[in-house]
Amino acid sequence: MDMLLILTYTAICIVLFKLFRVPVNKWTVPTAALGGAFLLGGIYGVMNYSHPYSSQAREYFYATPISPTVRGRVIDVPVEPNTPLKAGDVLFKIDPKPFQDKVDELTARLKEAEKNLGRYQEMMRKNLGRQLDVDQTQSRVDALQAELAKAEFDLDQTIVRAPTDGSVTQLFLKPGMIAVPIPLRPVMVFITQQQDLFVGWFRQNNLMRVKPGFEAEVAFDAIPGRVFKAKVSGVQPYMAEGQMQPNGVLLTDNNRISGMVPVKLKITDPAFAEYRDQLPGGSYAQAAVYSDKFEDLSIIRKVLLRMASWMNYIFPID
Repeated sequence: MDMLLILTYTAICIVLFKLFRVPVNKWTVPTAALGGAFLLGGIYGVMNYSHPYSSQAREYFYATPISPTVRGRVIDVPVEPNTPLKAGDVLFKIDPKPFQDKVDELTARLKEAEKNLGRYQEMMRKNLGRQLDVDQTQSRVDALQAELAKAEFDLDQTIVRAPTDGSVTQLFLKPGMIAVPIPLRPVMVFITQQQDLFVGWFRQNNLMRVKPGFEAEVAFDAIPGRVFKAKVSGVQPYMAEGQMQPNGVLLTDNNRISGMVPVKLKITDPAFAEYRDQLPGGSYAQAAVYSDKFEDLSIIRKVLLRMASWMNYIFPID
């Protein structure tokens, strides 16, 4: 954005030199250059402090790793990648036969134990049995009921469902594969329905002019030529560079680069609605925050942000 400001000043100088027939000599050119350096330096410094700009903004999304609760052979994967799903829709199915057999076995054993319990209780009423037999059989019935409940739960888990509204992306799971309940090896990735989580990364010296409620604007690389109005909805009070975790290693200052502060932005522009579904998750953007100081200079920042968006449209940079 600083280059755009320099190019704009250069273009204005060229026009003025041509329009007023200013001679190009050792006095006029240095004067224009030095004047531009002081003028642009002052404007750029005040503008950067009062209306911070970030070239590192991004839309974030929630990705949920999907792992089965039980181990088994996959028999059906009815979902299609990147297709909208509702919470509770079936993602894939595991062969239920081993689990159904376990439920049937425990059901039969429980029925037999309950019959034995009834016989012992009847004998106790007739003073022909022992309380020990009743207690042991009751304990066996309780244990079988708990095992049956666990087996029925495992049987229900052979059908893996969508945890929320969203979609599955990069679907590689196929029938015949073995699904294993290992959290570190999920079988698919579920993307939660887009929730408009936009974050701009600002320098620490911008924090005095970045506060919740301040007006902002966002320009996405994926939507060149358009700038959307937004507001600062929150400033993260912590940075990753300062976190400490118990790991048996003494604290050291290996990080020589000043950390960036994440600032949450909420897009309020109604025009963004038609682009929301077209914007890919994780899209890069540029963002500017307009504070209540030197409000006149915010016009320059807004113009430069729009110029940068159009430049990205005309001259896309990989």
